[in-house]
Amino acid sequence: MSEIYLGNGSNLTIQTSKNVKLKETLSLMVENGKFIDLDVEIIANFENIPAQYQEVFINMMTSRYYNKTSFGDNPFSKCTPPIVKKWWQFWK
Repeated sequence: MSEIYLGNGSNLTIQTSKNVKLKETLSLMVENGKFIDLDVEIIANFENIPAQYQEVFINMMTSRYYNKTSFGDNPFSKCTPPIVKKWWQFWK
């Protein structure tokens, strides 16, 4: 956050933010084969989310609003899926 002095007792306070925006277009087909589009935007402020948890929140948002996720499927992901053991490995 920074504050700029404008003079005569006026100050301007500026706070940076880390916005994540999800966009989607919903289409409705009406008579005569025409479409009506609805643009949907969801904006989330990641300013107060620690960097180590931002990927988890992005995955939560995309799974919630896009029905898609990349938990563990992404080579750049820091999220790892739980290790699945075979039935005979119960002692490990």
